[in-house]
Parts: sequence; structure tokens; C-alpha cells
Amino acid sequence: MRKLMGLALAAGALMVSACNTVEGVGRDVSSAGDTVAKTADGAK
Repeated sequence: MRKLMGLALAAGALMVSACNTVEGVGRDVSSAGDTVAKTADGAK
């Protein structure tokens, strides 16, 4: 579980660093949050 969360956080950091606009940051953060939520649901 820790490994999966670490990968999700790393992917989120890469997505945030790749965007150039405030709108892009919002989409990236939302996408990362969705990924973490899906991962958490899958681990139940």
C-alpha cells in the first residue's frame, strides 16, 4: 500500500510540474486526487 501511494504522489508531482497555467494546475490536482481515491477504493 505504501509503495502504491508513493507512486501516486510521484505521478501527481510530475503532472503538477508539467502544467503552465493555473487552470492546468487545477486539472492536474483534481486528476491526482481522483487517482488516489480510486487507489484507496481498490485497497478496501
